[in-house]
Amino acid sequence: MAVSDQTVVTAKQLETLSINTIRTLSIDGVEKAKSGHPGAPMAFAPVAYCLWQQFLRYDPADPVWPNRDRFVLSNGHASMLLYSMLYLSGVKSVDADYRILDRPAVSLDDIKNFRQLDSRTPGHPEYRLTTGIETTTGPLGQGVGNSVGIAIAGKWLEANYNRPGFQIFNYRIYVFCSDGDMMEGVGSEAASLAGHLKLPNLCWIYDANQITLDGPADWSFSEDVGMRFRAYGWNVTHVRDANDLDAVARGLREFHATKDRPTLMIVNSHIGYGAPHKQDTNAAHGEPLGEEETRLAKKFYGWPEDAKFLVPDGVREHFQDGIGRRGRELSSSWRELFRRYTKDFPDLAGQLNQMERRELPEGWDKGLPTFPPDVKGIASRESSGKVLNALANNIPWLIGGSADLATSNKTTLTSEAAGEFRAGNYGGRNFHFGVREHGMASALNGMAVSKLRAFGGTFFNFTDYMRPAMRLAAIMELPTIYVLTHDSIGLGEDGPTHQPVEQLASLRAMPHMIVFRPGDANEVVEAWKTIMPLKHNPVALVLSRQALPTIDRTKYRPASGVGKGGYVLADPADGKPDVILIGTGSELSLCVEAYEKLTAEGIRARVVSMPSSDIFDMQDDAYKNSVLPPEVKARVSVEAASTFGWERYVGLQGAALGMKTFGASAPAKDLMKKFGFTTEKVIQVAKSLLART
Repeated sequence: MAVSDQTVVTAKQLETLSINTIRTLSIDGVEKAKSGHPGAPMAFAPVAYCLWQQFLRYDPADPVWPNRDRFVLSNGHASMLLYSMLYLSGVKSVDADYRILDRPAVSLDDIKNFRQLDSRTPGHPEYRLTTGIETTTGPLGQGVGNSVGIAIAGKWLEANYNRPGFQIFNYRIYVFCSDGDMMEGVGSEAASLAGHLKLPNLCWIYDANQITLDGPADWSFSEDVGMRFRAYGWNVTHVRDANDLDAVARGLREFHATKDRPTLMIVNSHIGYGAPHKQDTNAAHGEPLGEEETRLAKKFYGWPEDAKFLVPDGVREHFQDGIGRRGRELSSSWRELFRRYTKDFPDLAGQLNQMERRELPEGWDKGLPTFPPDVKGIASRESSGKVLNALANNIPWLIGGSADLATSNKTTLTSEAAGEFRAGNYGGRNFHFGVREHGMASALNGMAVSKLRAFGGTFFNFTDYMRPAMRLAAIMELPTIYVLTHDSIGLGEDGPTHQPVEQLASLRAMPHMIVFRPGDANEVVEAWKTIMPLKHNPVALVLSRQALPTIDRTKYRPASGVGKGGYVLADPADGKPDVILIGTGSELSLCVEAYEKLTAEGIRARVVSMPSSDIFDMQDDAYKNSVLPPEVKARVSVEAASTFGWERYVGLQGAALGMKTFGASAPAKDLMKKFGFTTEKVIQVAKSLLART
């Protein structure tokens, strides 16, 4: 069918015209950028068209409607497919305060500026940058992992907020995914968890095109994906040709009819023009088609070969008459339902409104524990568990769990009302993620984009398994909370395989990530008080296995200084130190002991507690200089981890007492002595610095 701006078309022709508009916009965007992946958008455009036009419960004019269906493009390299859909559907922009703006989320100019500086159409879809992007995708496996968390959130919201006659939440999650998502380990973890939880609101639509960047998928991938997912407990349906809109629709209706498990819809597509047996090498390998191949592709579609970014008359109107009209009716009906719900259940409606704005309920910090001075003390994981439970009593949507380590991480919510989140019992607040650290971290991001205050726990060392999802939480500026225990060689006999050494430095290097390593129980309380109001920062709360002395706050400065990241804990009488001892976590008490002995010898010492260098760095220069006076050059940092990064605080004339090697297997007290984390060592280093200054 030839196309021109004046073409008059039948309904069936309009479908084809719309699909080919999606394809050619994707081709042109990639071609103009000289960068990107045109193949998947070309091949999967019919599936996107069918889903958005016929099934997706989404209002382009109200894209933050809480009960909207979620669409996740896990194969984020196909981003032009999503940008084309956002443009053609007329999705409106939303600002940081969730106000709908009178401008499109993606304009035609944005598509023309694909992958360019400051564009709203970056190479991979980015949450918060472009309205309509439900989660940042690109690293394969992360989108499908996030989708499990979004599905968990949907079922949890249904269980806790729906009431008879008021179905406030019943949204579904649709995910486009690729062979790469099936190969990545996090995808397997996520699929296993979703199958175990029997999440019926989740549908992965698998683009089985048998092509990877290296070449044919069967060079590296030959398993029967359908059999694997059936073993996970999923419903599996198969569409033999992505161009068969009726078959695609049947597959989606089967998902709707499946009430007891998630659905995998395997769709065979053909990278390139989207035609059987027609495959383009560049499209298959993630490159622009090139001028000649672009002309051939457009000719194949019946498109003007020289036209660029052509949107024929009637196409955008067709989407407005489909997803636009349906979404408007659905969201309007929901708004009226929520108005009546607010009248009948004002407390629940108030919670939902606060959740949507990432606000905390009034009195969220009431009843938090305080800890009396105690030389023996308490492990910071223990004090954290007590604080977490107090907070959970005040914040109903604070939910989470652990990767099979809840009893060690102290992440169990003990209230009888908390309950367990399990298949068929989706109202519980305690989650059992199993030994799936990466899958847990990715699911937590999905829960966080759904506005739940989500936390997840494991041993600190195992952030190595979680890091890709943690990094995306930082990129997305999500307030995901990681409760990370067994924080140093102080965990003892498990040895170097379990003893984190470099993890603190590496997480502190991650933009937007806030790392806390509190030094006693009351610092733990203050850390949580700082964490909870955060809206745009993930937090790594790093906690000890071993007991930490609870510092006497009648003798030393109050723990409220934690809110500034670092503060003066102990000082000479006149506040003019000759040497500064900087400590975190379990080593803070060593600095206090060293301070007492140095003071007894007439040496003017200051102790600085630095539970969060990230928060400290946010303070103004006047405050930072008041804590670490530039004129005091003798400075010692003490932390049972890599010294990398501490040079910023100790300076060229200071010293960083830390780990230069991996740890060892032995009782904690023996390890601390072997690696130099003793009061005597701190004093020795401090005196040596004073002797040089």
